[in-house]
Amino acid sequence: MGTKLHYQKLIDQHTLVLKGLQYKSGLFGASKKKSITGYDKSWLRDNFYECLAFIVIKDFETAKKTYKALLAIFLKHEYKIDHAIAKKPHHKHEYIHARFDPNTFDEFWDDWGNKQNDSIGSILFGIGILEGKYGQKILTNKDEKRIVTKLVNYLDSLEYWHDKDSGMWEEDEEVHASSVGACVAGLTVIKKYTDIPVPQKYITNGKKILKELLPRESKRKFVDLALLSLIYPYNVVTVKQRDTILENTIYHLEKKNGILRYKGDHYYNKNTDGHSEEAEWTFGFSWIALIYEMMDKKKKAKEYILKAENSINKLGELPELYFSNTHKFVNSPLGWSESLFIIAIYNLNKKHLKEI
Repeated sequence: MGTKLHYQKLIDQHTLVLKGLQYKSGLFGASKKKSITGYDKSWLRDNFYECLAFIVIKDFETAKKTYKALLAIFLKHEYKIDHAIAKKPHHKHEYIHARFDPNTFDEFWDDWGNKQNDSIGSILFGIGILEGKYGQKILTNKDEKRIVTKLVNYLDSLEYWHDKDSGMWEEDEEVHASSVGACVAGLTVIKKYTDIPVPQKYITNGKKILKELLPRESKRKFVDLALLSLIYPYNVVTVKQRDTILENTIYHLEKKNGILRYKGDHYYNKNTDGHSEEAEWTFGFSWIALIYEMMDKKKKAKEYILKAENSINKLGELPELYFSNTHKFVNSPLGWSESLFIIAIYNLNKKHLKEI
Protein backbone atom coordinates (compact mmCIF):
# COMPACT_ATOMS: atom_id res chain seq x y z
CA MET A 1 0.00 0.00 0.00
CA GLY A 2 1.09 3.59 -0.51
CA THR A 3 1.60 4.29 -4.20
CA LYS A 4 -0.77 6.47 -6.18
CA LEU A 5 -1.28 3.61 -8.60
CA HIS A 6 -2.36 1.36 -5.75
CA TYR A 7 -4.75 3.97 -4.40
CA GLN A 8 -6.25 4.60 -7.84
CA LYS A 9 -6.76 0.89 -8.37
CA LEU A 10 -8.60 0.64 -5.06
CA ILE A 11 -10.81 3.61 -5.92
CA ASP A 12 -11.66 2.15 -9.32
CA GLN A 13 -12.40 -1.31 -7.92
CA HIS A 14 -14.62 -0.13 -5.10
CA THR A 15 -16.41 2.50 -7.16
CA LEU A 16 -17.38 -0.31 -9.51
CA VAL A 17 -18.66 -2.36 -6.57
CA LEU A 18 -20.64 0.60 -5.24
CA LYS A 19 -22.06 1.51 -8.64
CA GLY A 20 -23.33 -2.05 -8.94
CA LEU A 21 -25.74 -1.44 -6.06
CA GLN A 22 -27.66 1.29 -7.92
CA TYR A 23 -31.02 0.45 -9.46
CA LYS A 24 -32.32 1.91 -12.72
CA SER A 25 -34.50 4.24 -10.65
CA GLY A 26 -31.40 5.92 -9.26
CA LEU A 27 -31.77 4.54 -5.75
CA PHE A 28 -29.09 2.39 -4.18
CA GLY A 29 -29.73 -0.81 -2.31
CA ALA A 30 -27.95 -1.12 1.01
CA SER A 31 -26.20 -4.17 -0.44
CA LYS A 32 -26.51 -6.52 -3.43
CA LYS A 33 -29.72 -6.64 -5.41
CA LYS A 34 -30.08 -10.35 -4.69
CA SER A 35 -29.39 -10.00 -0.97
CA ILE A 36 -31.26 -12.55 1.13
CA THR A 37 -31.03 -10.46 4.32
CA GLY A 38 -33.32 -7.68 3.10
CA TYR A 39 -30.46 -5.37 2.24
CA ASP A 40 -31.64 -5.16 -1.36
CA LYS A 41 -34.02 -2.48 -0.08
CA SER A 42 -33.29 1.25 -0.21
CA TRP A 43 -32.72 3.16 3.01
CA LEU A 44 -32.88 6.95 2.92
CA ARG A 45 -29.79 7.25 5.11
CA ASP A 46 -27.79 4.67 3.17
CA ASN A 47 -28.53 6.48 -0.09
CA PHE A 48 -27.13 9.66 1.42
CA TYR A 49 -23.90 7.97 2.48
CA GLU A 50 -23.59 5.95 -0.72
CA CYS A 51 -23.91 9.14 -2.76
CA LEU A 52 -21.15 10.92 -0.85
CA ALA A 53 -18.46 9.02 -2.74
CA PHE A 54 -19.84 10.07 -6.12
CA ILE A 55 -20.05 13.69 -4.98
CA VAL A 56 -16.44 13.65 -3.79
CA ILE A 57 -15.08 12.07 -6.97
CA LYS A 58 -17.29 14.50 -8.92
CA ASP A 59 -19.51 11.95 -10.61
CA PHE A 60 -22.42 14.32 -10.23
CA GLU A 61 -24.71 12.58 -12.71
CA THR A 62 -24.86 9.49 -10.51
CA ALA A 63 -25.54 11.58 -7.41
CA LYS A 64 -28.18 13.74 -9.12
CA LYS A 65 -30.02 10.67 -10.35
CA THR A 66 -30.23 9.41 -6.78
CA TYR A 67 -31.44 12.71 -5.37
CA LYS A 68 -34.09 13.02 -8.07
CA ALA A 69 -35.33 9.58 -7.02
CA LEU A 70 -35.33 10.57 -3.35
CA LEU A 71 -37.38 13.65 -4.15
CA ALA A 72 -39.78 11.45 -6.12
CA ILE A 73 -40.22 9.28 -3.02
CA PHE A 74 -41.16 12.26 -0.90
CA LEU A 75 -43.55 13.54 -3.56
CA LYS A 76 -45.22 10.14 -3.76
CA HIS A 77 -45.80 10.22 -0.01
CA GLU A 78 -46.54 13.93 0.26
CA TYR A 79 -49.92 13.28 1.86
CA LYS A 80 -48.15 11.66 4.79
CA ILE A 81 -45.79 14.60 5.20
CA ASP A 82 -48.77 16.96 5.09
CA HIS A 83 -50.46 14.99 7.83
CA ALA A 84 -47.34 15.13 10.02
CA ILE A 85 -47.00 18.88 9.50
CA ALA A 86 -50.65 19.48 10.37
CA LYS A 87 -50.39 17.43 13.55
CA LYS A 88 -47.23 16.29 15.30
CA PRO A 89 -47.04 12.52 14.82
CA HIS A 90 -47.06 10.28 17.87
CA HIS A 91 -46.96 6.82 16.29
CA LYS A 92 -44.09 5.33 14.30
CA HIS A 93 -46.18 4.68 11.22
CA GLU A 94 -46.98 8.40 10.99
CA TYR A 95 -43.32 9.28 10.41
CA ILE A 96 -41.58 9.19 7.05
CA HIS A 97 -40.44 5.61 6.72
CA ALA A 98 -36.80 4.59 6.61
CA ARG A 99 -36.94 2.03 3.78
CA PHE A 100 -38.49 2.00 0.31
CA ASP A 101 -38.80 -0.32 -2.64
CA PRO A 102 -36.08 0.88 -5.06
CA ASN A 103 -38.30 0.20 -8.08
CA THR A 104 -41.78 1.32 -7.01
CA PHE A 105 -40.85 3.81 -4.24
CA ASP A 106 -43.43 2.15 -1.97
CA GLU A 107 -42.90 2.08 1.79
CA PHE A 108 -42.19 -1.13 3.62
CA TRP A 109 -44.83 -1.18 6.29
CA ASP A 110 -43.28 -3.57 8.80
CA ASP A 111 -41.99 -2.02 12.02
CA TRP A 112 -38.40 -0.94 11.52
CA GLY A 113 -37.76 1.81 14.04
CA ASN A 114 -39.23 4.21 11.52
CA LYS A 115 -38.69 7.31 13.63
CA GLN A 116 -35.36 8.25 12.05
CA ASN A 117 -35.06 12.01 11.98
CA ASP A 118 -31.40 12.01 10.98
CA SER A 119 -32.32 10.46 7.63
CA ILE A 120 -34.34 13.56 6.70
CA GLY A 121 -31.59 15.87 7.91
CA SER A 122 -29.09 13.95 5.81
CA ILE A 123 -31.11 14.32 2.59
CA LEU A 124 -31.50 18.06 3.17
CA PHE A 125 -27.75 18.26 3.77
CA GLY A 126 -27.01 16.40 0.55
CA ILE A 127 -29.25 18.68 -1.50
CA GLY A 128 -27.70 21.75 0.10
CA ILE A 129 -24.08 20.83 -0.55
CA LEU A 130 -24.79 19.71 -4.11
CA GLU A 131 -26.49 22.99 -4.91
CA GLY A 132 -24.27 25.30 -2.89
CA LYS A 133 -20.77 23.85 -2.81
CA TYR A 134 -20.76 22.01 -6.10
CA GLY A 135 -23.10 24.10 -8.23
CA GLN A 136 -25.32 21.15 -9.16
CA LYS A 137 -28.95 22.11 -9.57
CA ILE A 138 -31.14 19.54 -7.83
CA LEU A 139 -34.35 21.48 -7.22
CA THR A 140 -35.39 22.20 -10.78
CA ASN A 141 -39.16 22.56 -10.54
CA LYS A 142 -41.86 23.88 -8.23
CA ASP A 143 -42.87 20.42 -7.02
CA GLU A 144 -39.36 19.64 -5.78
CA LYS A 145 -39.04 23.01 -4.08
CA ARG A 146 -42.44 22.53 -2.47
CA ILE A 147 -41.59 19.11 -1.08
CA VAL A 148 -38.24 20.25 0.34
CA THR A 149 -40.02 23.16 2.01
CA LYS A 150 -42.36 20.61 3.54
CA LEU A 151 -39.44 18.48 4.76
CA VAL A 152 -38.13 21.54 6.58
CA ASN A 153 -41.53 22.13 8.17
CA TYR A 154 -41.86 18.42 8.92
CA LEU A 155 -38.76 18.57 11.13
CA ASP A 156 -40.21 21.57 12.94
CA SER A 157 -43.53 19.80 13.47
CA LEU A 158 -41.67 16.86 14.98
CA GLU A 159 -39.77 19.27 17.22
CA TYR A 160 -36.75 17.24 16.17
CA TRP A 161 -34.52 18.86 18.79
CA HIS A 162 -36.18 16.88 21.57
CA ASP A 163 -38.04 14.21 19.64
CA LYS A 164 -37.17 10.70 20.76
CA ASP A 165 -36.27 8.81 17.60
CA SER A 166 -34.68 5.46 16.77
CA GLY A 167 -31.53 7.11 15.45
CA MET A 168 -28.92 5.90 13.02
CA TRP A 169 -29.07 2.33 14.31
CA GLU A 170 -32.88 2.10 14.19
CA GLU A 171 -33.21 0.93 17.75
CA ASP A 172 -34.21 2.43 21.13
CA GLU A 173 -36.12 5.69 21.07
CA GLU A 174 -34.10 8.45 22.70
CA VAL A 175 -33.02 11.97 21.91
CA HIS A 176 -29.87 11.21 19.90
CA ALA A 177 -27.15 13.79 19.37
CA SER A 178 -26.42 12.24 15.98
CA SER A 179 -30.04 12.78 14.89
CA VAL A 180 -30.28 16.32 16.23
CA GLY A 181 -26.93 17.19 14.62
CA ALA A 182 -27.95 15.80 11.23
CA CYS A 183 -31.07 17.95 11.27
CA VAL A 184 -29.11 21.04 12.35
CA ALA A 185 -26.63 20.46 9.50
CA GLY A 186 -29.34 19.81 6.92
CA LEU A 187 -31.38 22.85 7.83
CA THR A 188 -28.26 25.03 7.94
CA VAL A 189 -27.06 24.20 4.42
CA ILE A 190 -30.56 24.41 2.95
CA LYS A 191 -30.92 27.88 4.46
CA LYS A 192 -27.45 28.92 3.29
CA TYR A 193 -27.39 27.54 -0.25
CA THR A 194 -30.99 27.47 -1.50
CA ASP A 195 -34.01 29.77 -1.56
CA ILE A 196 -36.04 27.36 0.57
CA PRO A 197 -37.29 29.29 3.64
CA VAL A 198 -35.82 28.04 6.92
CA PRO A 199 -36.69 30.09 10.02
CA GLN A 200 -33.55 30.53 12.13
CA LYS A 201 -35.31 29.22 15.23
CA TYR A 202 -35.51 25.77 13.61
CA ILE A 203 -31.70 25.67 13.66
CA THR A 204 -31.21 27.46 16.98
CA ASN A 205 -33.49 25.01 18.81
CA GLY A 206 -31.37 22.12 17.58
CA LYS A 207 -28.05 23.75 18.41
CA LYS A 208 -29.19 24.36 22.00
CA ILE A 209 -30.06 20.72 22.61
CA LEU A 210 -26.94 19.52 20.77
CA LYS A 211 -24.77 21.61 23.09
CA GLU A 212 -26.48 20.03 26.09
CA LEU A 213 -26.06 16.47 24.82
CA LEU A 214 -22.51 16.49 23.47
CA PRO A 215 -20.08 14.82 23.70
CA ARG A 216 -22.60 12.08 24.63
CA GLU A 217 -24.85 10.41 22.06
CA SER A 218 -27.78 10.26 24.47
CA LYS A 219 -28.60 10.02 28.15
CA ARG A 220 -28.00 6.27 27.90
CA LYS A 221 -24.88 6.18 25.71
CA PHE A 222 -21.77 8.26 26.26
CA VAL A 223 -19.93 6.89 23.23
CA ASP A 224 -21.37 5.76 19.91
CA LEU A 225 -20.01 5.34 16.41
CA ALA A 226 -22.89 7.49 15.11
CA LEU A 227 -21.30 10.54 16.74
CA LEU A 228 -18.58 10.53 14.08
CA SER A 229 -21.19 11.83 11.63
CA LEU A 230 -21.24 15.11 13.53
CA ILE A 231 -17.57 15.54 12.62
CA TYR A 232 -17.80 14.17 9.08
CA PRO A 233 -19.73 14.97 7.03
CA TYR A 234 -21.79 17.40 9.11
CA ASN A 235 -19.05 19.35 10.93
CA VAL A 236 -21.34 20.67 13.66
CA VAL A 237 -19.05 20.16 16.67
CA THR A 238 -16.38 22.25 18.34
CA VAL A 239 -12.73 21.22 18.26
CA LYS A 240 -12.95 20.06 21.88
CA GLN A 241 -16.09 18.02 21.18
CA ARG A 242 -14.47 16.53 18.07
CA ASP A 243 -11.38 15.46 19.97
CA THR A 244 -13.40 13.92 22.81
CA ILE A 245 -15.69 12.01 20.44
CA LEU A 246 -12.73 10.68 18.44
CA GLU A 247 -10.77 9.71 21.54
CA ASN A 248 -13.75 7.92 23.12
CA THR A 249 -14.56 6.07 19.89
CA ILE A 250 -11.04 4.77 19.40
CA TYR A 251 -10.43 3.89 23.05
CA HIS A 252 -13.75 2.19 23.77
CA LEU A 253 -14.97 0.86 20.43
CA GLU A 254 -12.03 -0.03 18.17
CA LYS A 255 -11.48 -3.74 17.43
CA LYS A 256 -9.42 -5.74 14.95
CA ASN A 257 -11.84 -5.82 12.01
CA GLY A 258 -13.85 -2.69 12.63
CA ILE A 259 -15.44 -0.33 15.13
CA LEU A 260 -18.27 -1.30 17.48
CA ARG A 261 -21.41 0.78 17.15
CA TYR A 262 -21.62 1.01 20.95
CA LYS A 263 -20.93 -1.10 24.01
CA GLY A 264 -23.47 -3.88 24.54
CA ASP A 265 -24.71 -3.84 20.92
CA HIS A 266 -26.93 -6.92 20.47
CA TYR A 267 -27.08 -6.79 16.66
CA TYR A 268 -25.13 -9.79 15.32
CA ASN A 269 -23.61 -10.22 18.77
CA LYS A 270 -21.60 -13.44 18.80
CA ASN A 271 -22.30 -14.11 22.47
CA THR A 272 -25.62 -15.78 23.20
CA ASP A 273 -26.22 -13.47 26.16
CA GLY A 274 -25.80 -10.45 23.90
CA HIS A 275 -22.81 -8.97 25.69
CA SER A 276 -19.05 -8.60 25.19
CA GLU A 277 -18.97 -10.00 21.65
CA GLU A 278 -20.31 -7.03 19.68
CA ALA A 279 -20.04 -6.99 15.88
CA GLU A 280 -17.21 -5.01 14.31
CA TRP A 281 -18.34 -2.51 11.64
CA THR A 282 -15.93 -1.97 8.76
CA PHE A 283 -16.90 1.58 7.85
CA GLY A 284 -15.63 2.77 11.22
CA PHE A 285 -12.00 2.62 10.07
CA SER A 286 -12.63 4.75 6.98
CA TRP A 287 -14.67 7.20 9.03
CA ILE A 288 -11.82 7.71 11.49
CA ALA A 289 -9.37 8.08 8.58
CA LEU A 290 -11.56 10.84 7.12
CA ILE A 291 -11.56 12.71 10.42
CA TYR A 292 -7.78 12.48 10.75
CA GLU A 293 -7.53 13.86 7.22
CA MET A 294 -9.69 16.81 8.25
CA MET A 295 -7.32 17.35 11.17
CA ASP A 296 -4.35 17.24 8.75
CA LYS A 297 -2.95 14.17 10.50
CA LYS A 298 -1.98 12.29 7.36
CA LYS A 299 0.05 9.60 9.11
CA LYS A 300 -2.89 8.62 11.32
CA ALA A 301 -5.22 8.76 8.34
CA LYS A 302 -2.99 6.33 6.42
CA GLU A 303 -2.93 4.03 9.45
CA TYR A 304 -6.71 3.77 9.47
CA ILE A 305 -6.99 3.44 5.71
CA LEU A 306 -4.67 0.45 6.00
CA LYS A 307 -6.93 -1.02 8.70
CA ALA A 308 -9.90 -0.49 6.41
CA GLU A 309 -8.06 -2.13 3.53
CA ASN A 310 -7.23 -5.11 5.75
CA SER A 311 -10.94 -5.54 6.48
CA ILE A 312 -11.71 -6.17 2.80
CA ASN A 313 -13.04 -9.72 2.61
CA LYS A 314 -12.20 -12.62 0.31
CA LEU A 315 -14.76 -11.31 -2.20
CA GLY A 316 -12.82 -8.06 -2.57
CA GLU A 317 -15.61 -6.17 -0.80
CA LEU A 318 -16.17 -4.30 2.43
CA PRO A 319 -18.98 -6.03 4.30
CA GLU A 320 -21.26 -4.44 6.83
CA LEU A 321 -19.56 -6.14 9.76
CA TYR A 322 -17.57 -9.06 11.09
CA PHE A 323 -18.63 -11.18 14.00
CA SER A 324 -16.41 -10.47 16.99
CA ASN A 325 -12.87 -11.83 16.62
CA THR A 326 -13.72 -13.88 13.53
CA HIS A 327 -13.47 -13.73 9.75
CA LYS A 328 -17.22 -14.37 9.43
CA PHE A 329 -18.98 -11.43 7.78
CA VAL A 330 -22.52 -10.50 6.72
CA ASN A 331 -24.10 -8.18 4.14
CA SER A 332 -21.31 -7.87 1.60
CA PRO A 333 -20.74 -5.39 0.19
CA LEU A 334 -22.30 -2.67 2.33
CA GLY A 335 -22.65 0.39 0.11
CA TRP A 336 -22.06 2.73 3.03
CA SER A 337 -18.73 1.02 3.79
CA GLU A 338 -17.63 1.11 0.17
CA SER A 339 -18.44 4.81 -0.10
CA LEU A 340 -16.53 5.96 2.99
CA PHE A 341 -13.54 3.85 1.94
CA ILE A 342 -13.47 5.50 -1.49
CA ILE A 343 -13.70 8.98 0.05
CA ALA A 344 -10.95 8.30 2.59
CA ILE A 345 -8.53 7.15 -0.12
CA TYR A 346 -9.50 9.94 -2.50
CA ASN A 347 -9.16 12.70 0.07
CA LEU A 348 -5.79 11.46 1.26
CA ASN A 349 -4.41 11.75 -2.25
CA LYS A 350 -5.87 15.09 -3.27
CA LYS A 351 -4.07 18.18 -1.99
CA HIS A 352 -6.24 21.15 -1.11
CA LEU A 353 -9.41 19.08 -1.48
CA LYS A 354 -12.28 20.78 0.30
CA GLU A 355 -14.05 18.46 2.69
CA ILE A 356 -17.81 18.20 2.43
